[in-house]
Amino acid sequence: MTRHLPLILTAFGTTVAAQWLNYPAPGIPRLPDGKPDLSAPVPRSSDGKPDLSGLWESESVRQGLFDMLPALVKPENVVLTPDGEAWQRQHKENHFLDVQCLPIHILLRARGAPFKVLSLRGMVVILYEIQTTYRQIFTDGRELPKDPNPTWSGYSVGKWDGDTLVVDTTGFNDAETILPGRRPHSDALHMIERFWRRDFGHLEVQFTIDDPKMYAKTWSFKEEFQLTPDTELLEYVCNENEQDLKHLPDK
Repeated sequence: MTRHLPLILTAFGTTVAAQWLNYPAPGIPRLPDGKPDLSAPVPRSSDGKPDLSGLWESESVRQGLFDMLPALVKPENVVLTPDGEAWQRQHKENHFLDVQCLPIHILLRARGAPFKVLSLRGMVVILYEIQTTYRQIFTDGRELPKDPNPTWSGYSVGKWDGDTLVVDTTGFNDAETILPGRRPHSDALHMIERFWRRDFGHLEVQFTIDDPKMYAKTWSFKEEFQLTPDTELLEYVCNENEQDLKHLPDK
């Protein structure tokens, strides 16, 4: 199995070899040759809703095309405010300003390496391989906090719209970016995700970015993820004592 990690992250982190990298998992529909049947019907929970559980990886990253966001988002759809333009200029002048071992935005965590979804009662949990982080999406009917303490992952609540899980997330801090040096966000960021599992092995997520401090209007894009069965997450450790940055070119 090949695991794709973004170059800009592998410069500062390491993955540690683990067990269970080729373990035939129970409950996976199989083709006659024993390979997973990724086009099998969507699994469902006891309440009839799609079960999003599984280990997922970005289709573009699987193809070695990590930096696909500019292609997924039409430039004319991303309109920066004056504050957003100032941020963009500053970070273009210092391309590696955001490259450090602090937590990164949940959007980049999902695109950069596999992540594992666990569908639980009243909650969906996402375990990210990058930086070995996690996220809780509450589906028990609670509302978003009114005055949250800003965090790296924000606060997420979800509800079902037919077979699509719609997730609202707010309460971010403004200490990192959606993509390093490319798309800013502030503490006013409100992100909406629509998770749709179209069959057993394919997951589509539509991301909508609403941040009135940085963008004059909302913008969105869709990302596709493929199930990566019969394996598990690796431990990812980011090392603050990195030795590579000084050797990288400025442009």
